Amino acid sequence: MPVAVPYASEVGVCIVRRGKLQREAAARAPPGASSGRGTMENHGQIPGGLDRRDALKTAGTVLAASVTGMTAPAAAQGQRAASAKSGERSIGQRLQGVQHFGLTVQDMERAFTFYTEVLGGTEVMRDGDFQGERIHNTLLTGQEIEARARGVNPRTMGIPDLRGGAQRLDVRFIQFDNVVIELLQYRDANQPMGGPRAFAEPLDHMSPAFPRMMHICFHIRDEVDFNQFIADLEAESGRRGMTNVRANRIVTVANEAERRAAPLDANSNGITEGKSDGWRLIYCTGSEGEQLEFVQALGPVKQVFDSALEARRKMVLSSR
Repeated sequence: MPVAVPYASEVGVCIVRRGKLQREAAARAPPGASSGRGTMENHGQIPGGLDRRDALKTAGTVLAASVTGMTAPAAAQGQRAASAKSGERSIGQRLQGVQHFGLTVQDMERAFTFYTEVLGGTEVMRDGDFQGERIHNTLLTGQEIEARARGVNPRTMGIPDLRGGAQRLDVRFIQFDNVVIELLQYRDANQPMGGPRAFAEPLDHMSPAFPRMMHICFHIRDEVDFNQFIADLEAESGRRGMTNVRANRIVTVANEAERRAAPLDANSNGITEGKSDGWRLIYCTGSEGEQLEFVQALGPVKQVFDSALEARRKMVLSSR
């Protein structure tokens, strides 16, 4: 699925071995090499010291490999095998979890307002006008290969031309209590940053049953009235003109008028049996039409998740 299509999600796991990344990048780069937007090497760092460009390069390589099924050359595989035999930690032990979830949007300002002013996130940083060969290859190599294999113009598949600068990429990071969400907008170079016009058209078919579909799930606090929260979310979004923000109902409705007329207690599905006892949830679309979920985990299922998290922490500590 083309990276540039609005609503498409990517999970970026940022690798934290900064020193090694920088040494490797310095060894590979020719003298005076640019990372794609003039002199970008020293601009923009993620909290914790990880350089934004290194993170994008790493995450883009991982994404490209996962989409196309590419495998590394045998020699490189042999080097990795040798390092593993020599006592290198496992892949999982070299990660420190998920750094952010990424969401490609059609209207950056609208999406930013929704995730900050409606859902309460706070801006970490913003950057943009990304272009050039290195950033293009970092993010879009897999899709370019697929376009060539099909014998079609990459632009017809929603693949932007960051290499030549016809399109640009802008990003904004938003911090929530336990995760960061990255908003990405691919736009034509003649469009302003933060504007409402994206390079590629939005996906029309957004059923959660489609393979590769993803969603962002927000955790409602234990003491909050879930059903009233959903009503307030829709009202606040509607007040701001965000008509896409609509939550499902647990009763069958045939049209939007019936959905709106459903009783308040139809705003969430509370599960009271089985392994999910205590789980309450509803699916919802966000300001850009993206798939969201809201949940509460109370009672038995809360204990299950809390115990799993504690066990995970102990395992990580014991492996250090």
